Order: sequence, then structure tokens, then C-alpha cells
Amino acid sequence: MNSAMEKIFNFIDANATAIQKDQDLSYLESLLTVTESWLDGHIQPTEQASKEDIRKAIQLAVLKGMKEHVQPHHQMTPDALGLLMGYLVELFMKEKQMTILDPAVGTGNLLLTVMNYLDGRITGAGVELDDLLIRLASNAGNLVEQPVTLYLQDALQPLLIDPVDAVVSDLPVGYYPDDENASTYDLKADEGMSYAHHLFIEQSLKHTVDGGYLFFVIPKALFESPQAPQLHKFLKKHAHIQSVMELPNTLFKNSAHAKGILILQKKKDGVKAPKEVLLARVPNMSKPESMAKFFSQVSGWFKENKE
Repeated sequence: MNSAMEKIFNFIDANATAIQKDQDLSYLESLLTVTESWLDGHIQPTEQASKEDIRKAIQLAVLKGMKEHVQPHHQMTPDALGLLMGYLVELFMKEKQMTILDPAVGTGNLLLTVMNYLDGRITGAGVELDDLLIRLASNAGNLVEQPVTLYLQDALQPLLIDPVDAVVSDLPVGYYPDDENASTYDLKADEGMSYAHHLFIEQSLKHTVDGGYLFFVIPKALFESPQAPQLHKFLKKHAHIQSVMELPNTLFKNSAHAKGILILQKKKDGVKAPKEVLLARVPNMSKPESMAKFFSQVSGWFKENKE
């Protein structure tokens, strides 16, 4: 463990644990109080730390808190995956400055990982329905000094957000309970409940500029589900698929929850589809030689198809 990050985590954890015992709060609620006190200057760590050290320390504390009351939609994007997403955003987005939206921002970890990776080049926006999670995201964003605007609402309801240059999101997987709102989407189910992850893709495309890019962490079986033909047809009409990547099972505790990465470019006059879609399998991220081969494959494809 990075010593600066470890010291920041110990500072956060000690304060959160004390508040938890003293005020009979959950660990996550105590963590919220700690980050607020830190921002207000009432408590300060003695250790100087980088933005990434602070983000990782907060992430560790959030993970500890989530173990207390695990809910399916409270799963955090693994760190290695966040850094890979940062690399991909940098590769595809050549602009010096850009706006990025995460419509399922949670505690902000994925968005802030990408923003730290491209430090100084991104203005971020995030949407989250859970009040506690979005407040943690807000405090984390302030502590790592990244410009993020957050919206507390159902991201599948109408959004008052200007179209962004890119979307980055670990898609919430499952059924969307609001049938009435789902009925306003092209990707609504013909029968029964609609897939939330399909609706998030449609909503994200709606809020991306023409020619902009979307980087999604997707369920592995996205294109094998009963509603997949409908999704294929929709994507063919509105976007160019750039890449589908399979992620290593080692990233996920349960292989049933294995995921991949989908990169889209929203259609725009004059923008062509790549000659071929980049189909890749991401190797075990702890093996440098395998990752070097993977990055070589990606950059080779990029030169052939995008430059």
C-alpha cells in the first residue's frame, strides 16, 4: 500500500469509526461526516497527499462501509478498471479540454479516477438517485479538487444537462421499475419491464454531442439477452461501435457478474465507422507483459482505424 494513501485512509477510518460508535450511525454516514469536517477545516490529516492518494483512501473507506449494507447498486468500479477507462478516454478524446458525464455516478469513484488521470482537462457532471452516495461523491470531488457538478435525481428522467463530449459509466444492470417513464424510450421492452442498462445507453447518447464518445462498463452478456436484437438495431441507427472488450474474471468476485467495455461514437455527418470494430480481451491487469501486448494491440487498431 502507498504509505501516504495508507495514512490518509487511517485518518479517515479512525475518525469515521469514532463517530460511528459515538452517534450510532452507519459507517458510510460517519464517513460523510468525516469528509464534511475535513472540508470545513475542523479536522485535517497530518500527511500531505496527492489527489490520487486521497481518492484511493476515500474509496477504501467507502468499500469498508459498503460491506456493512451491501446492495446490488452499491458496487464500486474496481480501481484497475477505472484507470483503464482513463487510458481509453485519453486515447479517443484528443481535445485538450472536455466535458464528461457519468449518469450513474454513485460515490464518484469511476468519474474521479478518469478526471485525476486526465487532470486539468475535464469538467465533470454526474447523476445519482441515492442521497448518501451523491453527497459522498460531492465531498470526494471537493477533496480531490476536481470540477464536478452533481444532480440528485433518477438519471432516466429528463436531465437538464447540456450535451457532453464524452460519457463514462459503469452501467447499472437490471430492470427499470418506472414503466411509465420507460415507455418514452425507443429501447423500452415490447413486453414486461425494460432493462435499465439499455435505457442508460439511450439516455447517454441523447446527452452526448454528435461525434462524441461513450465508454461503458457493460454486463458480459449485453448482446446475448432477449432484448439484444432491439439494442443492436438502435445502436446501428444512432452510433458507430468502436470496440467491445472482454474484462478478466479476476476483476470480479463472482464470474457471474463479469463485465466488459463498450465504446461507442455518436453518429455525425462526415464521421465514418471504423473499418473494423476492435474486439479485444483485456488480460490479467497485474501482468505487465500481457498488458503491454494489449496496449500495443489497441494502439495498432487506433492507427489503422482512427488516425
